[in-house]
Amino acid sequence: MRLSLRIAAVLILGVVVSHAQDSPDTSTPNPVIPVQPTEDKRIFGVIPNNRTTEESIPFHSISAMQKLTIAAKDSFDWPVFPTAAAFAGLYQIENQNPSFGQGMKGYALRFATAYGDQTIGNIMTEGLVPILTHQDPRYFRRGEGSILGRTGFALKQIVICRTDSGRYVFNISEWGGNAAAVAISNAYYPDTRTASDNVERLLIACGTDAFSNVLKEFWPDVKKKLKEWKGKI
Repeated sequence: MRLSLRIAAVLILGVVVSHAQDSPDTSTPNPVIPVQPTEDKRIFGVIPNNRTTEESIPFHSISAMQKLTIAAKDSFDWPVFPTAAAFAGLYQIENQNPSFGQGMKGYALRFATAYGDQTIGNIMTEGLVPILTHQDPRYFRRGEGSILGRTGFALKQIVICRTDSGRYVFNISEWGGNAAAVAISNAYYPDTRTASDNVERLLIACGTDAFSNVLKEFWPDVKKKLKEWKGKI
């Protein structure tokens, strides 16, 4: 029941619509890094979008500092706080970790731990673990093809990622990073430290990231449609 409620809370956002525009030609006669199109930093004007790039652009690795910067932006941007507040409300309804109690004290503890989950997860999956494993934490947007194909492509990046050399490997950053964050969370979750509780939190974290990838893939299409509808009003 807890798992289904949490997944429902995550999956209330998002629409998937038609095919994307063709990516611009970034070819150049000189061996310089091409300038990529500017990605919207917020999806629906709210959700942070700091690590999306275009698959069509020739691959170039990013530095350790750039990885940490992405993690920091995703961890301390203002939408993280209302998201933590929403999860805290859900956990309050479920009475998760009953030793936290109810009332304002219980809610404050659940808010702090929900925020901690997001921050530690981002630092691990987008910063520290990618640095240690030499993996790239960015989402590479395809931007063309069928809806089904692009959705599968977005979901696949939860399992497969690029290394700093451009090779495709198992996404240790996603699964190992979130596993590390879940292990750390046992320090502040007094009542949910069993193996099943840890597996549940890991699957929720990775499932949330998978859904986030789908939003990143289709947001430019949604934005284009919204502008078209606005122009017709």
